[in-house]
Amino acid sequence: MRRLRWQRRESRRADALLSPAPPARRHRQPPACRTRYIQTELGFHERLFVAVLTSKATLNTLAVAVNKTVAHHFSRLLYFTGLRSAKVPHGMVLVAHGDERPIWLMYETMNYIHQHFGSDYDWFYIMQDDTYAQAEQVKALVTHLSINQDVYLGRAEEFIGGDEQARYCHGGFGYLISRSLLLKLHPHLDSCRNEILSVRPDEWLGRCIIDFLGITCVSQLQGQNYHTYELAKNTEPEKEEEEEFQAALAVHPVSDMTLMYRLHKHFSRIQLDRAYQEIQDLQMQIRNLTSLTPAGEVGLTWPVGINSPFLPKSRFEVISWDYFTEQHLFSCPDGSPKCELLGASKADVSEIIESALEQLNSRYQPLLRFSKRQLLNGYRRFDPTRGMEYTLDLLLEAVTQKGHSHVLAKRVSLVRPLSKVEIIPMPYVTEATRVQLVLPLTVQDLDFVANFLDMFAMNTLDTHDNALLTLLFIYHPYDAQRVSQVDVFAGVKAMVGELEKRYAEVKIPWISVKTEVPSQVKLMDIVSKKHPVDTLFFLASVWTEINMEFLNRCRMNTISNWQVFFPVHFQEFNPALVYRGEQTASSTTDFLRDGHFDRHSFAEACFYNSDYMTARTKLAADILDRDEVLESMEVFDVFLHYSGLHLFRAVEPGLVQKYALRSCNPRLSEELYHRCVLSNLEGLASRSHLAMALFEQEQANST
Repeated sequence: MRRLRWQRRESRRADALLSPAPPARRHRQPPACRTRYIQTELGFHERLFVAVLTSKATLNTLAVAVNKTVAHHFSRLLYFTGLRSAKVPHGMVLVAHGDERPIWLMYETMNYIHQHFGSDYDWFYIMQDDTYAQAEQVKALVTHLSINQDVYLGRAEEFIGGDEQARYCHGGFGYLISRSLLLKLHPHLDSCRNEILSVRPDEWLGRCIIDFLGITCVSQLQGQNYHTYELAKNTEPEKEEEEEFQAALAVHPVSDMTLMYRLHKHFSRIQLDRAYQEIQDLQMQIRNLTSLTPAGEVGLTWPVGINSPFLPKSRFEVISWDYFTEQHLFSCPDGSPKCELLGASKADVSEIIESALEQLNSRYQPLLRFSKRQLLNGYRRFDPTRGMEYTLDLLLEAVTQKGHSHVLAKRVSLVRPLSKVEIIPMPYVTEATRVQLVLPLTVQDLDFVANFLDMFAMNTLDTHDNALLTLLFIYHPYDAQRVSQVDVFAGVKAMVGELEKRYAEVKIPWISVKTEVPSQVKLMDIVSKKHPVDTLFFLASVWTEINMEFLNRCRMNTISNWQVFFPVHFQEFNPALVYRGEQTASSTTDFLRDGHFDRHSFAEACFYNSDYMTARTKLAADILDRDEVLESMEVFDVFLHYSGLHLFRAVEPGLVQKYALRSCNPRLSEELYHRCVLSNLEGLASRSHLAMALFEQEQANST
């Protein structure tokens, strides 16, 4: 450091000798403005934007059919119309320009796309609502085209009475425009609107591109063909066998919703058959190449091409099988030994049995035809490396070609493999958000407050983390009457005063509440009114040990108007039962060893005030003036039943709580009281520790 300072002084001295005039005052450079996302700074673009031209008359019919058939394939799809209808169909983003004239609609649509999406996407696909487009084929097409060229790709049509060489892309079959072409076209759109006369919007756009950019529509580019098919009246899609129809990327005109759905079913079946054939070809190649691998044919997995089953390294990693029948499941979510097979589980079992019969019949027909008599035994387990595995013992009736039948039992194994991993787009969040901690305190919690405040000061105040704390003093009515003589929370207030003296810039407010039943929802109602709507709350318990790692996860896992976060803390076991007088393990690597994740506790929660207020308003409208209902609810129940948000419930290794016997309030609802008692019981020790304690007690009694 001294050498650096000496070099700087020598540098200034040399500058003074070389230029005796004082240097001009340098203006301070403003800090660089960084973009929110790194892909914006590096110039990355999304691949494909889709625009659908519709009208007020067809918005609730053909446009809805388009949305149901292709919307889930495209990441961004907008509908453009002249006049808005009274009600926009659910799940559709509509842009109304206020004028039904076709040329005006096209002009405004191109302007809108350039203004809002021109810098974000590489390709723009424009279609009409009477067009059926194979979405996957369109997406595959743009992956094979270079973005460095000006592309105007579609079904090329001749202008009426125009140049024989010039072509425009027929709007009924959709067309593809590159980003570079859109950027070059935009400055000329006003001139095209004023100078080019046309009845058809696709002809108008084609003439505009040709006149000002000299680019004509093509149906083939860079080795890729834009296949289309024109439907005749009364066409039966299921009976069409022409190769041109089977290979079509876009089909036009589609007259009604039913025909749109029939086309979608037909082309989906074609794509599915192609996928199955490709899978069979790949499996055959894998079988042929297996003999050349070091493991040989022994290393061939079943099913071919699917990852081999997970191999546990210890008995703790063994994946257990769940037993089921057609009526009951013997591994229930609530821990009960037997429950009725309902909902998705029942549909899953029915589908897997049907699939097993279909596979058997496809293998043995026409010699044998199988039908199910009964499911004798069913087993399933989820293997994270390959998917859901099933083993079925089926009682079958086999019928020969001559009509002879025989009943037999057969065991079959099936695998539902994991599909392609999909990245779900999530709203932007940042770790710079301020967290407002809320700590409710009762008289029973006084012994643990000092440790909470010490951890809060060490992990947030000393590190200058962007977190604030609000205390909620819950007075029993008897204690509230005597607060002027004896304040049960006087010691806590003194500790808060010491913290505020130590950290001059910190203020820790508190709120006093008088109640016999400390309902979590009622307490949050009071806190919510005293904070802005954009506040990020962390509802904590007195046993929580605050740390920066968890606060950052609270910020990242809580998304306004999208998701709330309910962490499952790690509860340490009772050291008296676990160690029985021995020294506590001091290894920092096994800090989650002697305890369990307490799934019965919902005391900790991260959520935004605006989301809570929205859900609380719906709850108030449902219960009217029955405030006693709030005593049987927690904040988790409010979000679960009265919000459309994602509830993220996950184990949180950053929240480790020392063992303490919780005080369960019998004035709360039966469910909340029972959950508190279960939390205390399961938090005593593991089964092995309890068994050892009972064994030692019996030995002591016998002697």
